[in-house]
Amino acid sequence: MNDFLVVKPSWKAAIDFKWIIENEGVVAANIKNRNSNANLELVLKLYERMLDVQKEVERFRAERNVVANNMKGKVEPSERQKLIEEGKNLKEGLITLEEDLLKLTDELQQEAQCIPNLTHPDVPIGGEDCSTIRKMVGSPREFGFPIKDHLQLGKELDLFDFDAAAEVSGSKFYYLKNEAVMLELGLINWTLSEVMKRGFIPLATPEIVRSSVVEKCGFQPRAANTQVYSIEGGDQCLIGTAEIPVGGIHMDSILPESSLPLKYVAFSHCFRTEAGAAGTATRGLYRVHQFSKLEMFILCRPEESDSYHEELIGIEEDLFSSLGLHYNTLDMASGDLGAPAYRKFDVEAWMPGLGRYGEISSASNCTDFQSRRLGIRYRPESTTTPKKGKGSSAPTQFVHTLNATACAVPRMIVCLLENYQQEDGSVIIPEPLRPFMGGLQVIKYKFK
Repeated sequence: MNDFLVVKPSWKAAIDFKWIIENEGVVAANIKNRNSNANLELVLKLYERMLDVQKEVERFRAERNVVANNMKGKVEPSERQKLIEEGKNLKEGLITLEEDLLKLTDELQQEAQCIPNLTHPDVPIGGEDCSTIRKMVGSPREFGFPIKDHLQLGKELDLFDFDAAAEVSGSKFYYLKNEAVMLELGLINWTLSEVMKRGFIPLATPEIVRSSVVEKCGFQPRAANTQVYSIEGGDQCLIGTAEIPVGGIHMDSILPESSLPLKYVAFSHCFRTEAGAAGTATRGLYRVHQFSKLEMFILCRPEESDSYHEELIGIEEDLFSSLGLHYNTLDMASGDLGAPAYRKFDVEAWMPGLGRYGEISSASNCTDFQSRRLGIRYRPESTTTPKKGKGSSAPTQFVHTLNATACAVPRMIVCLLENYQQEDGSVIIPEPLRPFMGGLQVIKYKFK
């Protein structure tokens, strides 16, 4: 980390207003396709007003300079008094204009930061139901006996306690017990070892971060239906994903090109309000307020982000195939993309007890959306000899960032219990996990 040059923090996204104005039609269509609330018309008006006020400020400064210069020579007392009055009026007017400019700039910045990332040309346009299947692996297992869901299996095998957790913490919390604890740790350690083989640096991250870092990553801690838990009386939040603290690790830095790509796999607990989530589709471990997760995160050169996106989804597919799961990989439609994502692939696995596919993972290419907010640049290595008297450093560029779920533990437990259940009520442990669970092969009844 010490090799990276830290620059003065900037709390504003580096938005390319010139590009937005020159590509107004493209930006407007993108906002519409993504069902975004961004107000492009207001952004353009504010930008125009800001330019007008900037011109006025420059005019007042120039006039004040003229007055100051006129006072340097020999001036009649009456003329000097006029110049003093004129200078005073210009100064007061300039103060007002500069205050207006500051307010305009802040308002423009806030509105412009609501504009979502651009969208990959291959992304399907429309709502979530317009998402397309990229790949289907395996087929649903056929059971010769009545299927139980993970809640019933967990109760009979003494793996969870939702009732005690509800008393202690509230709804959507849980205790893992017995082999379920071993299964969580086994999943984390097996996944970590597999991802590290692919050159990822392991991290364990802070789980409380500043609200500004959450915002820079594209999340909205102050929105009405926010998924973010904010800590009362301060400017900190609990993380909903390790993407946030990993995104912040190189905040306000200029990275040497030779350090790229930077690949991290981060373990953390995640906390989500799950505001608005209810119903049978979210029961049990499927949708909870706290869970353990391993998250992959890559910082790379802009021209390489599409290929790293394919690498990330490939890693996810390899992991889930190794566990024998039946799943679909989806190219998510424009209306389902969060503001930072240029393109997002979701993996939905078959959950026989729930009788449906459920999302277990996603992989997003955020291009420079997050790095423009977090201030993460790199300096390209110059391939030409600098001219005499010219600086040897090439201009800095924003890195591209990508993130992908390697293992979200509760939903993986749902998949494994429901897919590997046996007629006698036991659950077989998939072979790759057994060395990470003390050689355990099957979860059996504790009581007869």
